[in-house]
Amino acid sequence: MKITLQVTPIEGEPYEVTTTMRVIVDWERKYKKSVNELATGRFTLEDIIFFAYQAAKVQGIPVPMSLDGFIEKLENVEVVEVEDGNPTTGDSTAGASPNS
Repeated sequence: MKITLQVTPIEGEPYEVTTTMRVIVDWERKYKKSVNELATGRFTLEDIIFFAYQAAKVQGIPVPMSLDGFIEKLENVEVVEVEDGNPTTGDSTAGASPNS
């Protein structure tokens, strides 16, 4: 699952970040939640801000040392897009010869 967020700091220009597998795992570890909860749309504002904070760090965007410091500098965080991480399943070609 990938979540793209628009971060609007109190000072500076808005920017977008996208979660990675690492960001989602960091969230699961910190909040003792499962990625399955995201599929239901049941996540909190703090969850969204955590995703933005961790994704910014992973993408090399300078952020304060702590999540609380990041929150203090935020005007807004909005979900732009949620992309399901489950790929579609194609036809199985296992065991088929290349000439068939």
